[in-house]
Amino acid sequence: MPLLQSIPLSLQTVLLLIASNVFMTFAWYGHLKNLATAPWYTAAFVSWGIALAEYLLQVPANRIGFQQAGFTLGQLKIMQEVITLAVFVPFAMFYMREPFKLDYLWAALCMVGAVYFIFRSA
Repeated sequence: MPLLQSIPLSLQTVLLLIASNVFMTFAWYGHLKNLATAPWYTAAFVSWGIALAEYLLQVPANRIGFQQAGFTLGQLKIMQEVITLAVFVPFAMFYMREPFKLDYLWAALCMVGAVYFIFRSA
């Protein structure tokens, strides 16, 4: 894939993590809206199907990030958590129609602290 090769490895990692998180957010929470009246096992099978796409992006993201971009395991995990919150809040607000809560902001500020501490020795 020549296009991917022109993107810096650290950015490849972040973009793959974002894409995988979109799929995982829908796998974990989308069924609450779309399959609310379906049996739980139907929602589980649909979610597993969506989660497969997440894993097909997550595994390469972590491999690229760890083996090629030089991120530590802790840095990959904190990036994943920050991306999870960044994907979840718009999902909750726009897709699930949940109101914005200041708690999202406070959680994000805590994440900034986590990012600082995990990346400061890099």
